[in-house]
Amino acid sequence: MSPISLVCILFAVVSAFLVDGEASKQSVPPPPEWKLLFDGQTSDGWRGYRKATFPERGWKIEAGALRVVAGGGGGDIITTETYENFDLRLEFKVGKNANSGIMFRVTEEEQSPWQTGPEYQILDDLGYGLDPTAMQASGALYDLYAPPAHKLMKPAGQWNQARIVIEGNRVEHWLNGIQLVDCDLSSADYAKRLKKSKFSVYKKFGLNKKGHIGLQDHGNDVWFRKIRIRDLSPVPGAKEEVLFNGKDLTGWSCYLADGGAMADTWHVDEGILVCKGQPAGYIFTEKQYTNFILELKWRYSPVTKKAGNSGVLLRQTGPHKVWPRSLEAQLMSGNAGDFWIIDGFPVTTAPDRTNGRNVKKSRFNENPVGEWNEYEIHVDGGHVALYVNGLELNRATDAQEIAGRICLQSEGVEIQFKEIRLISLDR
Repeated sequence: MSPISLVCILFAVVSAFLVDGEASKQSVPPPPEWKLLFDGQTSDGWRGYRKATFPERGWKIEAGALRVVAGGGGGDIITTETYENFDLRLEFKVGKNANSGIMFRVTEEEQSPWQTGPEYQILDDLGYGLDPTAMQASGALYDLYAPPAHKLMKPAGQWNQARIVIEGNRVEHWLNGIQLVDCDLSSADYAKRLKKSKFSVYKKFGLNKKGHIGLQDHGNDVWFRKIRIRDLSPVPGAKEEVLFNGKDLTGWSCYLADGGAMADTWHVDEGILVCKGQPAGYIFTEKQYTNFILELKWRYSPVTKKAGNSGVLLRQTGPHKVWPRSLEAQLMSGNAGDFWIIDGFPVTTAPDRTNGRNVKKSRFNENPVGEWNEYEIHVDGGHVALYVNGLELNRATDAQEIAGRICLQSEGVEIQFKEIRLISLDR
């Protein structure tokens, strides 16, 4: 079993800069852990695409902004460093009829950045007379995913706030605080769209795990400022905490509906934590955790191969009962990756997959009953993401950020756990 390998599903807690107003200064420092990609005064950290230095023409630094000069012929620029998983924030404004873009995970194997790096489209929709929900409209994942009708794009000459979140194969585009795109580059839907797009002829398009961030020179006046990035890699120096030692239940306590003893329901057998499923209840960590990546493996009995029900309760607080206030990552056979919202736990979930307290997973990704499955659960601030066997199946936002216990349910049928480990994301 390798250590937790997926990156933290970290999404920035605050936006520290104002969108409008020329008086807003680039010199205002970013929040902790953010890195400025443009200092407002120099071209440090940028160079021309497939060039060693920054373009001598076509780009200007003025009033704390990086400007593409119309007709200047400077060409596209890229960051000198490469990035894999990140939260990128910046502000941009366009001249009338202007066109540009922000590309990510760019490599220099092709003639242009857009031939390897997917693009956050920047466009004066109004000046172009383009439907704001077109595949080529501002905020789109260019030619692949269109923005929704409720997007807010300010007119030419006004500052807009862009955000791009990349985590593994997951891509999010935001514009002025509204999410426009949420897609999975490993999904069948993406593959179908890619095949129909102009990018289908480029073998490396969108496949690079890591690459440069690029700003496009499309021959029009466009301004960028307050360009900053937050690395979504694990916290430097963070150590893995083993929650189950493979020998006993040190660090865990138990609540059972009949008031029985933990040993009557839970025991350790050759490094595996076995729950017989009766009576209803749960074991819980004696420590409380707020922000973390939790990884564990589970299976139902490989002998009986009987499907069952269980779950992982997150940020559990309040009185012990069946069932306590928490957000549940479901383990019921066939439904792993669902959320259950217990006892009014505050959280926002996908409306199209939410039915009362239950939030359905986006797809099925379990192994046959009796075989091991892996859960990776990212809980950071208000964001919670569930990965089953390596694929993200669910995501929630606005979760109450509170220290709480992690619980494993006893819910009717034998279930087994192993390799339960955690990396804290608390700072």
